[in-house]
Amino acid sequence: MNHTAKKILKIKPFNTVIFGGDGDLAIRKIYPALFHRYVDNQIKCDFNIYAITRSKKKHSNFYSDLKYSIEKTIDYDLDKTKIEDFFQNIKLINIPKHTEIDYEILKGELNKTTSFQNIFYFSTPADAFGEISDMLKKSQLINSRSKVVLEKPLGFSLASSKDINSKISKCFSESQIYRIDHYLGKETVQNLMVLRFANHLFEHSWSSEDIDSVQITVAETIGVEKRANYYEQSGALLDMVQNHLLQLLCLIAMEPPAKLEANFVRNEKLKVLKSLRFFNEESILKGTVKGQYLGGKLDDESENQVSSYLQDINKFESETETFVAIKAYIDNWRWKNTPFYLRTGKRMKKRYSEIIINFKSVRHNLFPSQGDIPGNALIIRLQPEEGIELVQMTKLPGPGGYRYKPISLKLDYLDSFYERLPEAYERLIIDVLRGEQTLFMRQDELEAAWAWIESIKNGWEKTKFKNILYEAGSWGPGNEILDKKHAWSKL
Repeated sequence: MNHTAKKILKIKPFNTVIFGGDGDLAIRKIYPALFHRYVDNQIKCDFNIYAITRSKKKHSNFYSDLKYSIEKTIDYDLDKTKIEDFFQNIKLINIPKHTEIDYEILKGELNKTTSFQNIFYFSTPADAFGEISDMLKKSQLINSRSKVVLEKPLGFSLASSKDINSKISKCFSESQIYRIDHYLGKETVQNLMVLRFANHLFEHSWSSEDIDSVQITVAETIGVEKRANYYEQSGALLDMVQNHLLQLLCLIAMEPPAKLEANFVRNEKLKVLKSLRFFNEESILKGTVKGQYLGGKLDDESENQVSSYLQDINKFESETETFVAIKAYIDNWRWKNTPFYLRTGKRMKKRYSEIIINFKSVRHNLFPSQGDIPGNALIIRLQPEEGIELVQMTKLPGPGGYRYKPISLKLDYLDSFYERLPEAYERLIIDVLRGEQTLFMRQDELEAAWAWIESIKNGWEKTKFKNILYEAGSWGPGNEILDKKHAWSKL
């Protein structure tokens, strides 16, 4: 977040060891992120990347698949020999089992560069995290300069999250652990801190005194794709709300930290999570909606029918939700009685992620002939195009009295900043290399988030809460928990 501070932190020589190194996430996100930072001369030091695989069957296609993936991310003029230069730093290592014998090759490689910092990236299912950590420790590959990056999901419950953490913390200290959430690496998300605390206009009005409601929406057009087994375990609540949406809520609702340093920021986020009002059997019925997508068309022009969730997971029945809407409250002085609407779903009409801050209307209407004056809105768009809009009332030109309509003042990142905007993983991986933990969750944050999520899960179970079926290509069933004036912006 503090770009000035980050620029003066020099990246030191490193080894990145990627477990699950031939997996989809690594190919699509991790290697391209390192490549673009390498091309941009942000990585000027010596480095090695070790791709750890469970089998050798993918080795023959590894570099061609990786080259194809990287080339898809290049939207600027580039000498393609840079890709081959980058590949010189990547080595495949086959570790079929987590035994000391299988770790010998990796140990031999890392012992060649004992002065380098070692970044262990766990791009594997979380049930392997403890086993990998334990073997790294037994192989004497962890030292004070080591760091570990953990991909979600970090468990499927509070108990499983604690269990995973207890295994990892036997080998790594909390200061060495980086729990990654790519939403926190998005430019507009990072800009929330500057928007709130560097602008008197917003800093002064950022509370229930002036804000009527907050909406956080992440809508996806895709279905479960190749993640059926995982998604059947998690559902929309654990896949999106427990991490992405709650982290966005924290950045919106947190108090100003005393310093822009990792633990000061994370302390304030923790206070928000602990102030979230838990759900009970009564409030769960009024404050949440969950749904599951049916087959349908994603848009009016499409002739292709997409399948239902049950068809996608190849089952006759399932209670797993693919859509969830939540009316949340934060019980503290700043946000008393201000609803935070969280919504996410698959097979929506359009792919977009945004935060809308709905301000209250003016206290007195000087123009009653025009009807009620809607409040201003601050729209922070995260994807597909990152940008910020401030919606304000403006007089329409010409005679005929005071006629007005809402007009947006827009900051479009692509139009305003001509240089390439780095992807979220690029920022986050650079932060790992520099030892900057501000954008990564601490374990107590994770546990506080899980405690609130479990109040929803338990409420659904006790009330035998049913999914509302919705057509693919619709906006889902989320308006059941909203007043008309708070209806989702895309409806």
